[in-house]
Amino acid sequence: MKKSALFLLLSAVATPLFAADITVSAAASLKDAFGEIAAKYEKQYPQSKIKLNTAGSGALLQQVLQGAPVDVVAFADEETMSQAQAKNVIDKATRKTFALNSLVIAAPKNSKLSVGRLNDLESYRFDRIAVSNPQSVPVGRYTKAALEKAGVWAAIQPKVITTQNVRQSLDYVARGEVDAGFVYNTDAALMKDKVKVLKTVPTQQPVSYPIAVTADSKQKAEAKRFTQYVLSAQGQGVLAKYGFKKPR
Repeated sequence: MKKSALFLLLSAVATPLFAADITVSAAASLKDAFGEIAAKYEKQYPQSKIKLNTAGSGALLQQVLQGAPVDVVAFADEETMSQAQAKNVIDKATRKTFALNSLVIAAPKNSKLSVGRLNDLESYRFDRIAVSNPQSVPVGRYTKAALEKAGVWAAIQPKVITTQNVRQSLDYVARGEVDAGFVYNTDAALMKDKVKVLKTVPTQQPVSYPIAVTADSKQKAEAKRFTQYVLSAQGQGVLAKYGFKKPR
């Protein structure tokens, strides 16, 4: 066999069967954890590249519905993923819940305010409260449901500052632009030097994160390998580092 032919044969054998670039659209609250997961994944599979796109889950779903070239979606609630499944934009066989979180009320670090019960938010001391849009953002839906159950949702509407996603709410709290904001525990933990948690808020539905490969992915094998990595001990280790809990 000629050297050139042998080289081509060996190169073909050495090339991974599914090394490719993929786009992963993840909920805003996953930005830091998925950034690290993507970096570790690329280190383990050097010929693969992850393009990470983060935003509110509702916005990410709309992007997929409008034909954006996305290979993997990871949302902050099961409802958004169920909407994606109903619209046939995900491969339902690949849908898995990979992390749990909790809803909290955060305030600026130097705040003197406290929250014992949710109706404390009706107090004149709370003038501005950041809440993500419940129509399109999971953290907003969790928040609205909890406040409605407590009978205070309608009463605090004049105080609500609507945000596009949980990270915007966190930024408002960190900068002292609001008296309090509803965010995830993992988000508050990222800014311990600027925010503090006033209360953990019980939610009617678990704050769970599903992941799936999109139906139109052109790199399904690579996309499936990435989702498996998120579910693996390595991926779960990174998520735990950022405060996410492993599903039971």
